[in-house]
Amino acid sequence: MTAENPGITGTTESTARNATTAPTATTEPNESHQPTEFGYWVPNVSGGLVTSSVSQRTDWGIDYNRRVAKLAEERGFGHALTQVRYLGSYSAANQHESVSFSLALLEATERLNVIAAVHPGLWQPGVLANLAATAQEIHGGRFALNIVSGWLRDEFRALGEPWLEHDERYRRSAEFLQVLRRLTHGEPGGGGTEFAGDFYRIRDYSLTPRPSTPPTLFAGGASGAAQANAGRHADWYLTNGATDAELSRQIREVRGHAARAGRRVRVGVNGFAIVRDTEEEARRQLSDIVAGADRRAVEAFAAAVRQAGAAAPDGRGMWANSSFDDLVQYNDGFKTGLIGTPERVARRIVELRRLGVDLILLGFLHVEEELDRFGRDVIPLVRELEASGAVQSPEPIEQASGQRDETPAPVAG
Repeated sequence: MTAENPGITGTTESTARNATTAPTATTEPNESHQPTEFGYWVPNVSGGLVTSSVSQRTDWGIDYNRRVAKLAEERGFGHALTQVRYLGSYSAANQHESVSFSLALLEATERLNVIAAVHPGLWQPGVLANLAATAQEIHGGRFALNIVSGWLRDEFRALGEPWLEHDERYRRSAEFLQVLRRLTHGEPGGGGTEFAGDFYRIRDYSLTPRPSTPPTLFAGGASGAAQANAGRHADWYLTNGATDAELSRQIREVRGHAARAGRRVRVGVNGFAIVRDTEEEARRQLSDIVAGADRRAVEAFAAAVRQAGAAAPDGRGMWANSSFDDLVQYNDGFKTGLIGTPERVARRIVELRRLGVDLILLGFLHVEEELDRFGRDVIPLVRELEASGAVQSPEPIEQASGQRDETPAPVAG
């Protein structure tokens, strides 16, 4: 997801080109006073979060993941996102289904919010609303859903479902979100839900009982269609790595859609964290990851996601402008700039907060140990900076090139 990369110029073409002048911040009024939230990508698929021969200490099994989830909530993480795959792809030969895996992590934890990724077209929204309502009651309102419009055509074909073009997938997701929200929140005047869409139809149906806390709904993407969906129908907008200028544009547009619909939406950004004792160690680790990239797998992924990115009519879909180096981490996580010492990464997070980011969704090379270190060494520094007023009173961060990145203070809007 984003970055004026404050840390790692000179390591890859991607990071170098992201060191640009920071744009105007897009924090909504008073939201910059709220603490930054942190989440992590659950490794419920094999292969790790980078497609590289570099060593990755991780495990897609449930015992390992229960342990990591317990550690995450102890270290200050509020969210965990399970991945959805139905076929082996992009170095992930094995996968555990996201919803059932999420329920297991909820059972293992007490405070962690667990977000299950689901595909419209492979779930019926009324059935999923029932499942979510029950999960909310069992687990104290900590179950959430990430509505993923889909990028891997072969999954849909293998399961006998039609593969829709880009904007049609997002139209289907819009209906899916509307049905979920109406069923789990109930109708304003009471009674059953009636919904007649092009993809879903609901006839006088109600959840009995409705959840006391409706599930939080996430929706992602980078295209105009994705932003419209999130702004109009979701609680959170998730986006991949991007330059700060691109990230600011996305935040302005999604919050514009929300405002016109009389609602508000929060924003999460993906980031791959490489936190080391020195800048040199962090740069070297990034270089090693990219140098060890599985070229065939990365190029196959690039070909597959053209349907999700460049195929968007506005040309702004996810991965539309991703380089080979970017795609080694499949959520463009290097672009976010969370690479360096704990101090530099904490200051970078404050910069992202000033841009209007509410949640940092993190990936790690060595999941358990690096999540542990991030919680011990980075999150407390972020809290100190937030308490000092750094979110409202920015201090320039030194670029690796020796220049200063004068990030402006947030403005209302």
